[in-house]
Amino acid sequence: MEVISAPVKEGNIDEIVERIFHESLRILGGLKKLVEYRNLTWLPSLAEAAYVIALKNEAIKTNREIAEYLGITEQTVKKILSADENKVMEYLRGEGEKEKEHIAGGLAKLAYKAIKENRDNLKERIEIMEESAKSLGVEWAVHVLKSIKGLDFPASKDALMERLKGYRIMGKPIEGILEKLEYPVESPAELLHKIRVNLQ
Repeated sequence: MEVISAPVKEGNIDEIVERIFHESLRILGGLKKLVEYRNLTWLPSLAEAAYVIALKNEAIKTNREIAEYLGITEQTVKKILSADENKVMEYLRGEGEKEKEHIAGGLAKLAYKAIKENRDNLKERIEIMEESAKSLGVEWAVHVLKSIKGLDFPASKDALMERLKGYRIMGKPIEGILEKLEYPVESPAELLHKIRVNLQ
């Protein structure tokens, strides 16, 4: 995987993460295909993996720094970074084993490579993904992750309320959703999962 010679500025990481996230969804076949897989729980994992790949390759952070930054374990970071992209594609084609690979990690790595090779058609992809996300009601996941960037985990209700106040998910104020969650929340992926469960 290509590593640039100098780290990018922190503010640009979110843009790169969004590109990786959108390209990962494109590789999967779009959000509709994700629904067909019956696994919308991949969205938080994809977002997390996109951050890991971007922070490793663009911000040149160590595994420990990435883990601390995202509030996940160093082991999770290693699993994402060591995912075999070819085996992930085999699994998606129905030819391989899911348990042996970190699917989101492999997808994020494939997406990052496509971006570096300018194969991601950024503007067109973002427009398509935003429309798809809106129609499926899942665009909130990317917004939540952007809002909690840099937040220390485990996170308290007060910390999350401060970061997310005023946002609405599917017409519901985030404050009411956050009131119903159990705390502390251990990681960004757990937060997205708890919100999704609460919305059902």
